[in-house]
Amino acid sequence: MGHPAPPPGAEGPRTLGTGRSWASGLRRYSLAALILLAVLLVLGWQRYGPGPTVRGVAVDTDPGGPGCDGTAVVTAVVRTDGRPGTLSYRWVRSDGTASEVLTERLARGQDTARLRLLWTFHGEGTLRARAELRLSSPSRHDASAEFLYACP
Repeated sequence: MGHPAPPPGAEGPRTLGTGRSWASGLRRYSLAALILLAVLLVLGWQRYGPGPTVRGVAVDTDPGGPGCDGTAVVTAVVRTDGRPGTLSYRWVRSDGTASEVLTERLARGQDTARLRLLWTFHGEGTLRARAELRLSSPSRHDASAEFLYACP
């Protein structure tokens, strides 16, 4: 005796050529697909999730300033929460000069960035100088330091 024929218009389950149905094949790979999706979501969150949070900004230099025809080294220390991302900033000097927008990339776990400005002076005279860091991203913060250039 053979198998009864299906009623007209009814079909049996489709197979993959090996006797397994499509539904069986989908169930078999659904766990792997879910795991892959979860891994991709975690990696995407790490890469494109929220950037660093700035916890503080301080600018420092030698208050005595550079000697004649010397260079002042002004250093800003930006403290963050250690998340990866990019800081955008510019230096503004009291002589009217401003840098272009600069960037500093932060690696995961890096909770401090040191940003430097080198300001060179020439000639005789005295100048009270001020260097200001203007952090524009990921949040706005300003900090400055003053020093004296004196060349008799």
